Amino acid sequence: MRRTPWPRLLVVAFVATVLTFGGLRIVESRGATLLPVPLLASVLVLGIAAVVLALGRSVRLFTQGKRPGLDPLLAARTVVLATASAYTGALLTGWYAGHVLIVLGDLAIPARRDLAVTAGTAMVCTVVLAVVGLVVERWCEVPPPDDDVEGSGASAPSGSAA
Repeated sequence: MRRTPWPRLLVVAFVATVLTFGGLRIVESRGATLLPVPLLASVLVLGIAAVVLALGRSVRLFTQGKRPGLDPLLAARTVVLATASAYTGALLTGWYAGHVLIVLGDLAIPARRDLAVTAGTAMVCTVVLAVVGLVVERWCEVPPPDDDVEGSGASAPSGSAA
């Protein structure tokens, strides 16, 4: 399994921002009002990031030889969770960035300023989630195998993930 390229995450975030901005423009033109993002959204995203980081740390300690025994299935699931976190973080970053962009011109209005602050906070938290996903992916890489004395040739490619 290959690591997720960060430029791809930037593209996901950019496309999500453009689509969100356009969609919110249409919704607002029809008279809808945008509400501030609940604080619980930011707290939950940071909680997910903490869980991913904790699982990644246990895999990292194992790959460094500091922790004996690790279920290979847990390691594989940790890599998948890290990848999903990176993509989810990028997608939600675009979502909240669209919210921030839609209200940038109206920051003098208290309700719009509140939306910008809450969406900006949530956007920072989702960036943290994406970065944690990328870091944990790196931590879950299996080190390249030592040279095989018998020459069996059945080694995993360098840089593969758990």
